[in-house]
Amino acid sequence: MPEPSTRIAYADCFSGVSGDMFLGGLLDAGLDEAVLRNQLALVDLALPKIMVEKVSTSGLRATRFQVGPDNDSSHRSWRTIKRLLSDSRLPDKVKIKALAIFGELARAEAKVHGCAVDEVHFHEVGGLDAIVDIVGAAIGLAALKINRLIVSPLPMPHGWVQCAHGSLPLPAPAVCEILTGVPVHGVDLDQELVTPTGAAILKAMGDDFGDLPPMTIQQVGYGAGGRARSDNRPNLLRLLIGEPRRVVESQEIEVIETNLDDWSPETAPFLYDKLFANGALDVALVPIQMKKGRPGFQLQVLAEPARAWEIKQCILSETTAIGLRFRTEKRLTLSREPVVIETRWGKLQAKQITTPTGKVIRPEYEECRRLAETNDVPLHEVYAEVTRRAMPSATKQGKKTCTD
Repeated sequence: MPEPSTRIAYADCFSGVSGDMFLGGLLDAGLDEAVLRNQLALVDLALPKIMVEKVSTSGLRATRFQVGPDNDSSHRSWRTIKRLLSDSRLPDKVKIKALAIFGELARAEAKVHGCAVDEVHFHEVGGLDAIVDIVGAAIGLAALKINRLIVSPLPMPHGWVQCAHGSLPLPAPAVCEILTGVPVHGVDLDQELVTPTGAAILKAMGDDFGDLPPMTIQQVGYGAGGRARSDNRPNLLRLLIGEPRRVVESQEIEVIETNLDDWSPETAPFLYDKLFANGALDVALVPIQMKKGRPGFQLQVLAEPARAWEIKQCILSETTAIGLRFRTEKRLTLSREPVVIETRWGKLQAKQITTPTGKVIRPEYEECRRLAETNDVPLHEVYAEVTRRAMPSATKQGKKTCTD
């Protein structure tokens, strides 16, 4: 169970992300502007004017963070920025975060331009506004005590963007490099939605990418972008901040399937044991009619996404399958906990399930089978005994042992 002090944030990037949008979202969610300004002053730079204002976008209140115009035209190298941040008086945890974000940018720029990482010269992202956005994001995450950042899939538009190197296709090459391994989706919009700075903040600080996690929301912040979307949708980033909720079971599973028409089902028990040993949540084998009238089987396995790779390798190794289908699905499970039932033949493990209409107790098959074999009694008598003894106890709250 997460520690009480754990705080998580979910970056809902329905309109993408930029450095100023992320910082605006942090300010809107409760980051003290004075804390931000005081810590930015710990960097040895003549910082430009910073403007924070409340705006309304499509009827939604948001915070717009802007760095005023300046005459800074420096193309700072990664080596220079590392020294600048390392020599600053920023708190160590802020330095670490800021250096990690700039490190993502440096690796992407080095890959795109074919040079060594330390020799990368930042153009737009080496200016004072980008330094403010990145250091400010690090300050905000630390100040709001966010321990874990989860990020939604990011929208990828098309078209072109002008930069120091000329016209570049969207998504910008640096953005594509930064977001390797990150879930994205295409949108029919000829406009930049994800900037390199915004992408680097999320990649370096993001602990996970996907759907909204189970959490208790405590603060919500909207960061406004500097340009209106051409499709009139709100150009905002939403930050949801709160505490994680404990979930006993994964509510997102992977469904893995294959059809088998040249496989002997006599090996099914061995296959089941192997699949469960590799973390399968459930296994089903269904007789089906396949092509050319051949009888076959459909094998379906449910698994947590983190265990799916091992499950797939097991199926391909232990059956005649030469291909698999798989998809991610949501599920809803009832809360349950183990209980002990006292019977005339001894103790038996069961599970107490909380249903919408109350609590019920259901015995485990293997436990009933054990008692039936040990005591040489019919299996159905064991089930009847468990049902009789469990009924009056299932409604008692907090009972872990059920007796007469």
